[in-house]
Amino acid sequence: MSTGTNSVLRGGGGFHHVAIKVADYERAVAFYKALGFKEKLDWGEKSPTGDTRGILLDSGDGNYMEVFAGGPADAKHHPWGERYALIHVAFRTSDLEHALKVAEAAGATITQQPKDIVMGRPGKSVNIRVAFVQAPTGEVVEFFTSPVGEL
Repeated sequence: MSTGTNSVLRGGGGFHHVAIKVADYERAVAFYKALGFKEKLDWGEKSPTGDTRGILLDSGDGNYMEVFAGGPADAKHHPWGERYALIHVAFRTSDLEHALKVAEAAGATITQQPKDIVMGRPGKSVNIRVAFVQAPTGEVVEFFTSPVGEL
């Protein structure tokens, strides 16, 4: 485990995981595995009285997507997160077009084709490239690329 540089968190910092709760657990897990995420740990079980399954999927650099079963079937998802606490989750990539093809093949719907953006303010900005999909279970996923070391 690497140590971070956040002195308040005493060697911590960075994200460990983002958690989502979905109605279709198998579909969500299959989607993130199709994106190359690796299972680190899983728990719980599905029974006639409930579904307590959860899983930590490593995105490739020790940051995780945590998926829980038992989300509401009528969950509402908005592309830009109005009225929702989680707007989207973003994953780094050096090849947006490839990430989109893989996501689409795994059941995602492309909601924003790759787009170049200047992010920041004059004098302190960086060129980025982004694209968005809606995952098969509804959450919004961004693929994000920027010059090495910039963001």
